[in-house]
Amino acid sequence: MDEIRVFPIIITKDKGSNEYPYFVEIPDIDGMTEGKSVADAMEMAKDYIGTFSLENKLPESNTKLPKAGEGAIVTLVTVNVSEYKRKNDNRVVKKTISIPNYLNELGKENKINFSEVMTAALKKKLSV
Repeated sequence: MDEIRVFPIIITKDKGSNEYPYFVEIPDIDGMTEGKSVADAMEMAKDYIGTFSLENKLPESNTKLPKAGEGAIVTLVTVNVSEYKRKNDNRVVKKTISIPNYLNELGKENKINFSEVMTAALKKKLSV
């Protein structure tokens, strides 16, 4: 079962910024990011939380909305942490595979990097 977390965020508009005018605070993990629109700001918050989860333990979900200044948008974002980790965890893992000996010998003669070939083949097969 996937690990789904919910966190409050605070979005404020910075009228002085044209490229990324929406500033996002993620109080539960003391994080901040920005976006080009409200929707983009929410997506950036989800991405920030997901990235944070790759190397840090997330606090428990929190649906309590914090107080914010006038004009701020206070909302909740949901992050499927398990899915984020599946899509973004680039750690290398060792796998043992079986191939015919003649391919192994030809590959060694031609200085083939078997891990590189397997990674490329899996990416193609999985449309990644």
